[in-house]
Amino acid sequence: MVKEFISQLPPDKLTPFKKHPYQVREDAAMDELVESVRTYGILSPLLARPKGEGYELVSGHRRRLAAQKLGLPTVPVLVREMTDDEAVILMVDSNLQRENLLPSEKAFAYKMKLEAMKRQAGRPRKDNPRQLVGNYETADVIGETTGESGRTIQRYIRLTNLVPPLLQMVDDGRIAFSPAVELSYLTRDEQAELWDLIGREDATPSLSQALRMKQLSREAKLTPEVLYAILTEEKPNQKEQIRIKTESLRKYFPRNYSAQQMEREIIKLLEARYRAKNRGER
Repeated sequence: MVKEFISQLPPDKLTPFKKHPYQVREDAAMDELVESVRTYGILSPLLARPKGEGYELVSGHRRRLAAQKLGLPTVPVLVREMTDDEAVILMVDSNLQRENLLPSEKAFAYKMKLEAMKRQAGRPRKDNPRQLVGNYETADVIGETTGESGRTIQRYIRLTNLVPPLLQMVDDGRIAFSPAVELSYLTRDEQAELWDLIGREDATPSLSQALRMKQLSREAKLTPEVLYAILTEEKPNQKEQIRIKTESLRKYFPRNYSAQQMEREIIKLLEARYRAKNRGER
């Protein structure tokens, strides 16, 4: 029988879950949560487990931060004894239904849950050698609770093989999901070279380009020169567009400006010039 109880505990005594894959962002949604807690209190207890001489938080990291911001002395916590794998699965499941999860958050969450489920399943029985412990079968089980196919689960997990700068570009929406999955098969050195090229050329790979990079990587033919040649190809949707290298514009803008910010400022200047020209011709 699972031992559990509800207690009022100081939020500072709750240790965040180790390798928690979800970000606790201080954004508009957090501001709304803080105001909700201020008005109504914490309506649903946080979930924690005994860990050492204290408690490890399994679910409720955002509520914990809201309580800390408000200076609440204690928060309601459901304390339950659970194994490491049980805690991982509960932690992942309690957050997967949140809106606006980043691709990286889903990727690492799915990976943690898949590995925990495989450990729980243990060695397959002789009469059922696969026993839902093969990657794809386990991913299907995870998909049943998220509404996504096992293949989609596995594709998200592939993103954990991206180097951090490329994964950040996926979270920022600069690299689409499907190309990102294919790029995850490149070696880390190849990915680092690609990230450097993306910054210098202000271009990102299409799906077809990513697939070619993946194939050439498998054949050990993806040299920096080949990467450059593929990345700088003119894409069909780039025809009749003007390309200006980012380095040519840097001296005219603050150093922290992104390519998108520079583009917006240039458009504003051109629009102002166009309006001034039209006024002068009247």
